[in-house]
Amino acid sequence: MVKVPSPNKSTVTAQDVARLAGVSRAVVSRALSNNGSVSPQSRARVEAAARQLGYQVNFLAQGLNRQRSQLIGVVVARLTDPFRSTLVNALLSAIQARGYQALVTEITDEQETGLSLRRFTQFRVSGVVVTSGQPPESIVRECIEHHIPVVGINRAQSGPSMDVVCSDNHAGAMLAAAQLRATGCQSFIWLNYQGSTWAGRARGEAFHHALTAQGIAPECLRELQAPKDGYEGGFWAAQHSGLQHSALLPQRATTGVFCANALLACGFLDGMRQQGINAPTDFHLIGFDNTPQTAWESYQLTTIHQQVDVLAAKALDCLHERAKNPELAAQVIPVAVELVHRRTSPCVTEQTDTL
Repeated sequence: MVKVPSPNKSTVTAQDVARLAGVSRAVVSRALSNNGSVSPQSRARVEAAARQLGYQVNFLAQGLNRQRSQLIGVVVARLTDPFRSTLVNALLSAIQARGYQALVTEITDEQETGLSLRRFTQFRVSGVVVTSGQPPESIVRECIEHHIPVVGINRAQSGPSMDVVCSDNHAGAMLAAAQLRATGCQSFIWLNYQGSTWAGRARGEAFHHALTAQGIAPECLRELQAPKDGYEGGFWAAQHSGLQHSALLPQRATTGVFCANALLACGFLDGMRQQGINAPTDFHLIGFDNTPQTAWESYQLTTIHQQVDVLAAKALDCLHERAKNPELAAQVIPVAVELVHRRTSPCVTEQTDTL
């Protein structure tokens, strides 16, 4: 007769579950961690026994025993940004779908990135995804020495062992330039903010290159830097853009504005509307990110779409491959983007001829 431990017992062990389910301790481990082959009948008995006893798998203890846990560390920042929160949600879903749990840490400056990575080594996480902050090369190397692979999303590479998965910023800027040219724009503004991310700077450089390649004179392209990121930065930029209502200057060439991210674009659009100037009547506007807000009726922003689900999946693929082979050469994996046509720069058939 199997003696069932009391549910009030302070510590229910995996051996208790094995005894009640009539299986070995190893079968319990494989069944509850989804790590190894277990028959459906044995898995059902183990899960029923675990529920009856109130047993919870101690993944941290497992990590201490086998030098890694079922945890994936995720470094994030500024979750109030709609794109960042959308990306993190996609990461959490992908991590859970692969049988892991996310250990998320939010940072406020670059120094905290290194501290967070060191904490992850203490938890023996199976891998780390860095979505924000530039990790020092020495910290990445320390993670690798602990057999913890690190991957960045939309970041610059940091060292020879850190893979990066990145939306194709160059292609996105090319699409934006082609769209604005096709809709008749002859002067252009690139809107970014002081202290921009690596991805934002890459988009601006590619936009400038794309327009130059199309024969646009340097004086027809102006860079506008807001003092801060986000909606407020975009609103500020609208007050300092120098754009005027087309009714005042009917012969003025149409200006095309390309923004580093969606929040800047939304703030810019509202700031211009406050002055009685709107897109696409008086200027054309394209953002980057395609966050849910850009599709709202009040914005209907033409924008570059980033595939967050693909970014998340490829980041986890990188962790898996590097865990198997730590000596792999570091990769930069581009993820395709696409132009989403809405009201601020409507679709035109001539666009395809300019790509």
